[in-house]
Amino acid sequence: MKDQAWDEFLSELPLILAGPILQHTDSESVTVWLALRQPCQVALKIYETTDQGEVLSDCLLEGSRSTVALGKFLHVLAVTAHATKQQLTSDRIYAYDLRFETLEPTPISYTLLQALCADNFPTVSISYFTHEKPTFALSPARLQDLRIAQGSCRKPHGNGFDALPLLDCLIEETANQPRHRPHQLFLTGDQIYGDDVADPLLWVASHLGDALLGWKEKLPIGRREPNDVVYRTPDELPAGQRAEVATTQAGFTAGLRNQRAKTTSHLLSLGEYYASYILAWSPVCWPNPIPLGKEMPCDRKAIRAWDREARDMRQFIHTLWKVRRALANVPMYTIFDDHDVSDDWNLNQAWCLRVLGRPLGRRAVQNSLLAYAVFQAWGNTPEQFAAGSSGEKLLAAAQAWSASEGTDKTAYEAIARHVGMPSPDSLTGLPTFVSDGPVLVLERHPEAITWHYTVRSACHEVLVLDTRTWRGYPADEKAIAPPMLLCPQAFKRQLTLPLQNTDSLQATFIIAPTNVFGMKVIDWIHQWQLSKNKVFATDVGDAWNVNTEALAQLLTTLFEQRQQVIVMSGDIHYSSVVRLSHQSNPPSTAPASVLVQLTCSALKNEETITRLIHTRLKDWLLPEKTRYWMGWSNSPDMVELSTKQLPRLRRGAFSLTEKRSGRAIASLKKDNLSSTPPDWTCALEWVPRDQTRISPFGAEVPWLLPPWRRARNIRHRWLQPLLLWRYRWFQDGREVVGLNNLAVIQFEPTASSGAYAIAQYLYWFSPWQPTQIVYSSFVSSVAPNQTLLAKMQPPHHPINHLD
Repeated sequence: MKDQAWDEFLSELPLILAGPILQHTDSESVTVWLALRQPCQVALKIYETTDQGEVLSDCLLEGSRSTVALGKFLHVLAVTAHATKQQLTSDRIYAYDLRFETLEPTPISYTLLQALCADNFPTVSISYFTHEKPTFALSPARLQDLRIAQGSCRKPHGNGFDALPLLDCLIEETANQPRHRPHQLFLTGDQIYGDDVADPLLWVASHLGDALLGWKEKLPIGRREPNDVVYRTPDELPAGQRAEVATTQAGFTAGLRNQRAKTTSHLLSLGEYYASYILAWSPVCWPNPIPLGKEMPCDRKAIRAWDREARDMRQFIHTLWKVRRALANVPMYTIFDDHDVSDDWNLNQAWCLRVLGRPLGRRAVQNSLLAYAVFQAWGNTPEQFAAGSSGEKLLAAAQAWSASEGTDKTAYEAIARHVGMPSPDSLTGLPTFVSDGPVLVLERHPEAITWHYTVRSACHEVLVLDTRTWRGYPADEKAIAPPMLLCPQAFKRQLTLPLQNTDSLQATFIIAPTNVFGMKVIDWIHQWQLSKNKVFATDVGDAWNVNTEALAQLLTTLFEQRQQVIVMSGDIHYSSVVRLSHQSNPPSTAPASVLVQLTCSALKNEETITRLIHTRLKDWLLPEKTRYWMGWSNSPDMVELSTKQLPRLRRGAFSLTEKRSGRAIASLKKDNLSSTPPDWTCALEWVPRDQTRISPFGAEVPWLLPPWRRARNIRHRWLQPLLLWRYRWFQDGREVVGLNNLAVIQFEPTASSGAYAIAQYLYWFSPWQPTQIVYSSFVSSVAPNQTLLAKMQPPHHPINHLD
């Protein structure tokens, strides 16, 4: 379509382009996010309901707000309704309604249903009740009633079916049960992909983005500025032809190590990042049909790839209506990981210098952060965007930048300031770093908004960490050295201070986008890649346990304030549960503690390797074994011990020779004692999962396959018995779920009086019958494993510690 055709396409769409998405919700306020086609004044009302949610009752909360004009056809807002007299309570179903008053060209009033519909969308399902209003329930007062949904890593053209529509099934089954429906949804990273973008997706996002803005951004292409910079618009950098500009001119590392395909359609412009969010959350702006490969100026191989990816897009679009309805009916909280910007974002100091030192790299990162702020952070922390705040100033700058069609330098600099971009050095153009104790951190303006936040309810707290923009880069090591994922001041702001609040808490959750603990084989690969200086090949530095000082600091910080911690993470494209038991040394100084890590990944990005480790093959060839560490709290560090060293430890015949280079080596020596014993010990075990079962709502789901794929599925069903690797028995591995999946977390009573176990229920589509939904569970005690800790108790005299 030409530019005029895109304008006509947008003008015929419903008023609501994306949303409503329910976001930060508590007893005193409710926030709903929307993207609209026209500027509007939007009023939000929250209603009590009766008859198990079927009948609307009194209006309890109200609020209104005007949209922010991000473009000609893009007007966004997160509107919050506040309590004036009566607060919301647990164990009730509430509904909300929206009303729209257009501001130009003529005032028109729309109901929610009218704003959702148009000729191309005559019916839109946004509710589970006959009153057609979205609903929600607050987190309960009792921990055993809490239900938290979790997911991460959703790439539209990733392998397998999109698992996020399963959330709609879960809500639909329990919509009238306030204690059983999901109370919160946490998306823990990679909500969109800035790199590894399908060519048809970039083609849509690029044209849609320009049409939404109403102008074409001039992207700076060049190594330095202002001497050798030229400017190109997004349509001058077509889909499938961006590998060179993304890698060489922008400096992105996703295409290094012979992976250029991941950058051939890299997002760069502000409009592309805006459009990617709308396309990920709503079916409204997708053109129908997506052009065929033969209509594109590319060779035969590229045509085949285009058509294959276009089929993936059509499957993704087919179930988007369920995603849209689900996101309207459960409070959603998010945090970015690297792909929301680009692969390896802020991985190490070398990445920062390489990307943020180039005009195009700096522009693309700033564009992605502005898009994240408007489409995700605003709803996560609406108080940051209140009148007079840094968020409000950011929105004003974004509006001014668009109104000037990308020429207002003052607005551009204000955006950089408020999203926390480091200022470039006036001589070199490289990003500015500042010291934070022994490490360097990217400089940020005091008025920059913060991405981390805390969510609290009557029974739990959730601390959402920003491990991307607060990294501590070693000052005295190579630029590729693994960083602290949180620098010292970030530890204080994101963990130490929030954990001091202990009011009536029954459970503490930590959102860590990258895993605290992963597979042993991945650790081996990371250490080998680091020794070969190939850190960008496998994201060396993103895992907490690559930098042992940072991991020791994390565990020390957590267990100084809490005895039980539940970590929720994603990133690695498989789901699992591990339990870490922690004991101070000597044991009598404090009770033992426990950390349970619940990993859920990916919503839509399964790979060949994750499909393999999903099966029993992983259990047979590389089973995960119990791991043991000793650690120190002052000058934090930790060292891993082998099972062969444990008997020597108990006999006191153990010495520790330490290397302060981010790694530690344990050795055994006899009769050599020291006065520096470890402050604590810990043991890590993998929790096995239960057998796979068919979901009550997923024996044969009719909504999954579009007609063209349904017929194909019927034709090939006779082949299923011949595919031995898809047999249910072989697929039922015990350690991980490696297919696209969605998690629901809840607490379950145990035999001990008053004690609970944490359970992660995972839902996915079965390989042996693709239109069948199955589930399995990992159930872990939230008490430490005293048997494992006993294996690490040394004799009364101290352990040798040689420096």
